[in-house]
Amino acid sequence: MLKFATISILALATATPALGQTSDGDPGDEIVVTASGIAQSRDEVGQAITIIDAATIERRQTIDVVDLLATTPGVRFNRTGTTGSVTGVSLRGAETTQTLVLIDGVKVNDTSGIGDAYDFGHLLTGNFNRIEVLRGSNSVVHGSQAIGGVVSLMTATPADGFAANASAQYGYSDTLTAKAGVSGTAGRVSGGIGGAYFRTDGISSAAVGTERDGYRNFAGNARMSAAFSDALSLDLRGYYINADLNYDSFFGTPADSADIAKLDQYVGYAGLNLDLFDGRFTSRAAVTWLRNERDYYYVRGTAPDYGYSGTNLRFEYKGVVTPVEQAKLIFGYEHERPDYDFFGFGSTASERANIDSVYALGVVQPFVGLSLTGGVRRDEHSQFGGATTFGANSNYSPNGGATNVRLSYGEGFKAPSLYQLYDSFSGNVSLRPERSKSYDVGIDQKLADGRAVVSLTAFLRDTTDQINYDNATFTYGNIDRTRARGVEATLALKPTDALNVTASYSYIDARDRSGRPAFDGKRLPRRAENAISLSADYDWSFGLSTGATLTMVGDSFDDAANAVSLDGYALAGIRASFPVGGNFEVYGRIDNLFDAVYATAAGYGVYGRAAYGGVRARF
Repeated sequence: MLKFATISILALATATPALGQTSDGDPGDEIVVTASGIAQSRDEVGQAITIIDAATIERRQTIDVVDLLATTPGVRFNRTGTTGSVTGVSLRGAETTQTLVLIDGVKVNDTSGIGDAYDFGHLLTGNFNRIEVLRGSNSVVHGSQAIGGVVSLMTATPADGFAANASAQYGYSDTLTAKAGVSGTAGRVSGGIGGAYFRTDGISSAAVGTERDGYRNFAGNARMSAAFSDALSLDLRGYYINADLNYDSFFGTPADSADIAKLDQYVGYAGLNLDLFDGRFTSRAAVTWLRNERDYYYVRGTAPDYGYSGTNLRFEYKGVVTPVEQAKLIFGYEHERPDYDFFGFGSTASERANIDSVYALGVVQPFVGLSLTGGVRRDEHSQFGGATTFGANSNYSPNGGATNVRLSYGEGFKAPSLYQLYDSFSGNVSLRPERSKSYDVGIDQKLADGRAVVSLTAFLRDTTDQINYDNATFTYGNIDRTRARGVEATLALKPTDALNVTASYSYIDARDRSGRPAFDGKRLPRRAENAISLSADYDWSFGLSTGATLTMVGDSFDDAANAVSLDGYALAGIRASFPVGGNFEVYGRIDNLFDAVYATAAGYGVYGRAAYGGVRARF
């Protein structure tokens, strides 16, 4: 059935461009910041990037960030039950620990985690108005973790004048969502603040369970910018998550239990910006701070039984020199000090590291239509030593942006986590960093006067020295090699001004190449080979907006030995919204319309059919 449906949708996508246009705006005119760390036109970038803008986030009505990411090519995810449960995101078949996550430019991967992984379970859409997904290794700009790619989330920039918004939503399993934000600009000062609250009775995280596992999440964000002069300005940004999750025991087969997990996440940024020589030289010095506190309880109302905390204090300097309009030199220095603390089971542990990094990146446009980028980075880690990475990409358009041909080569590395290095039972201070080499080639083609845009990308990534738990020595070791290759395709259509259609498809062949007899040649766990997503939204003449999304994911395996299979699945959702007066809008959606039964992780429950409705206000 999945194969038939995939063929049918691909046939539809191939036929539709004859009708007309691209989605919301021209992708070639969009600005991206994740590729090089500075604002660039997407026509200058040779890497594969997907943008999820504020209009898409609002139109889809999605609560979980991961559900938005799942509709982009190259993304696979797994969730261990109810909303808020541990959720990992894999880019192009990489490990979930090899996805770098940024919130307003701050690295938020958890330094107290086993592999410094970021748990997407607590990341809801309420505070964000833009997401960029960069696929492919890119450690020259971003350092450790960016082997699979980068997910960069951004809160809204303050409005000119004054603006305010609020919304509330209620639905299945006593789920309540409420959010509000205000922002404005007065002279040389601008700022904004927002908050989002989510509460649900949830579902049973254990597939065989009967009790619901509830979840509560509050997220707040704030930012301010002050221009002291035309050349000097200050940026302040903050983000905070407080979460409380009921979850089911994961020791052995998941089963009902009274376990509780609580999280406090703090993200801070302070940056000073200097602009000299009519913009020919810009520089930024910033301090960023991340702290994750995770406490676990066997019974609610008691003292925590065990817990982890991780902090990462970073200093960053970045300079950009533009000697001529066709060339830029980007260079920088970074120092970070990750730390790791643990308590529980009668013991405590505390470890620290220091990392110093320098990098340089050149962007050159030798003639109209061609953009070339290349760079190098050196990282020195106080424990394992150094890592040098290179990267280069190009974007060529022979016809003023109607066709863009992209080429990219990127190297990535991931430092061993402090847990993997220093854990008293399984740590290994001799670990080397994981390394990757990533290649991709792609083409973006506009058709029908820009009303259709088709993109196609082929990629290959080899990863060496991948860290895994060695069952022979009972310690972590550099024992894995993996290879991932595949194809990504996207289609954006605007047949009429009222209709937007987007579709994506990705094929990922991600396999173990370690040489170990039990695993070599096997598919990497929880990474389906095929996934496709199709979304359509229509604005009716009398104000009603309607839309639908269909996502189909192929078969996969839950384990490295490929002994436990996960069947493919198809999920459909519908949505609608209608304005009431000049400032209000009512909206609603139904998720998993056909009540599909499926799993993204063996033994864990998923949501069935669920309906939600709400109201928005803007001023």
